[in-house]
Amino acid sequence: MVQCVDVVEFQLGKEHYALDIQLAREIVEMMPITSLPRSPPYIAGIINLRGEITNIINVNVLLGLPDGEAAENRKIIVLVREAAGGSNVGIIVDDVSSVRQVAEGDIEEMDDAASSTAYVKGIIKLGAEEETDGRDADQTNLIIWLDVRRLLQEQVTGA
Repeated sequence: MVQCVDVVEFQLGKEHYALDIQLAREIVEMMPITSLPRSPPYIAGIINLRGEITNIINVNVLLGLPDGEAAENRKIIVLVREAAGGSNVGIIVDDVSSVRQVAEGDIEEMDDAASSTAYVKGIIKLGAEEETDGRDADQTNLIIWLDVRRLLQEQVTGA
């Protein structure tokens, strides 16, 4: 029996990323964000999500990626509280592509050096025969599987 991992696939710029589906509480459309004075650069601000104040993180800044133009389909992936040390946290992404199940055989593990500095759990290789949301089916597509829990714990909460 093939072991599978469930992930949420999203985009940052032109690259595709994924996070463990167990970390995602919900996906909401982009909404006005209230800036917080003297907050770290990766904190975009806060939102009131159905009565809960939620910290919004610009994951591009946190990962050291260029902050591209604002995408039309930007969304906020609201994470479960356990992912960020008990806080309500959402991350801004340019778009959410899908929720998918990936066979463990389609995941390339990263070595310790790459995974600890880049917060990458692995690289998901989509098959050449699989066409995904308009991408070229003739080449293998790669999705960077982020270790979001560790990224937030080390970079945001300092744990």
